[in-house]
Amino acid sequence: MSADRQRLMLLRLFGAMSAPWHRKRPPALPEHPRILLIRPDHIGDLLLFTPAIRTLRQALPGAHLTCVVGPWGEAVLQHNPHLDEILVCQFPGFTRQPKQGWLAPYRALWHWVRQLQPARFDLAIILRFDHWWGALLAYLAGIPIRVGYSIPESAPFLTDALPCTCGRHEVLQNLSLVQHTLSCFGYDTRTVASADPRSAPLDFALQEEDRQWVERYLGDRGVSPEQQLVAIHPGTGAPVKLWRSEAWSQVADALAARWPLRVVITGSRGELDLAWSVYAHMKDEALVAAGATTLGQLAALFQRCRLVLGPDCGPLHLAVAVGTPTVHLYGPEDAHKFGPWGDAERHVVVTSGRDCIPCSRLDYSPEELPSHPCVREITVEAVLSAAHRLLSQSLNTAA
Repeated sequence: MSADRQRLMLLRLFGAMSAPWHRKRPPALPEHPRILLIRPDHIGDLLLFTPAIRTLRQALPGAHLTCVVGPWGEAVLQHNPHLDEILVCQFPGFTRQPKQGWLAPYRALWHWVRQLQPARFDLAIILRFDHWWGALLAYLAGIPIRVGYSIPESAPFLTDALPCTCGRHEVLQNLSLVQHTLSCFGYDTRTVASADPRSAPLDFALQEEDRQWVERYLGDRGVSPEQQLVAIHPGTGAPVKLWRSEAWSQVADALAARWPLRVVITGSRGELDLAWSVYAHMKDEALVAAGATTLGQLAALFQRCRLVLGPDCGPLHLAVAVGTPTVHLYGPEDAHKFGPWGDAERHVVVTSGRDCIPCSRLDYSPEELPSHPCVREITVEAVLSAAHRLLSQSLNTAA
């Protein structure tokens, strides 16, 4: 029997045994409820969660909203105006580090149960569809109202479970869970049902000190305030989503040759080698800013740009959030569910068109990667076509 199967059986058994002590959902929320939002994911998924935070705040202006995120996501929500508090948790299974043994998730669970119990939350919303750990945490912490998705591992620990609708964009999935929660207590949620990127945009609160840092950083490197910029962010969290370094170099050279702009190559410290590889294959000059920015500074740098290009990754959603046009290269993930949440005329998805897209699998071994070239087969011409169109709109508007 597989480990996943054993875990499912144990979770169901525990849920059934504890049912006699299970507290039923109270009929109403307090006037000023304390609400816990649990979202263990990384940059992109957290940004796609921000319209739901705003909706919850608008419906419950007197609530105290606390969000539990991983240390990798703290900077995404640190200045979100709709949250009152952020708690940072090393969520088991989301650290992108080797597993610490089968007992590690349960040790972390008991630690966080003790952390949450004194706060006496009235409501917990578990916003990732398969996060049984978050559902069990809310249950053991004694939070009386627990809302999430009705997967077998989570359902025994929830007071309200909503089916996960396949094919719906992640922003709408998050909003539907908030809508369901609010409607249970009689709040009007008609605006949620008709949400789109214009009525429910992504939130990222840019800070003035980050804007000032960007101007100093660029000025120190000879970039004038009038110089037009395009950012290329070649890195991403899964090797199967990477494009060819030399292809990014060709795109950068072609854009610099056609438009009066300078290319900036961005990335994390762990993506420095990738950024310099793109630079090394270029004929033109570029500014390599990889490893130099915080998330807030990267957001401010993206806002300074006329266009941001990259593979499916969190920083591309950050560019969408600050209003800069984007070109996204997609392959294994479904762009209909996890693609840019913005005007399709300003945020373009490019794919290779292979029949296997999307497979929704990211954990290919190095030996398997050559057989899964769905992103690598995207042509330079396809990316340039999208980029030229967006730059034509952006630069002509600026003129």
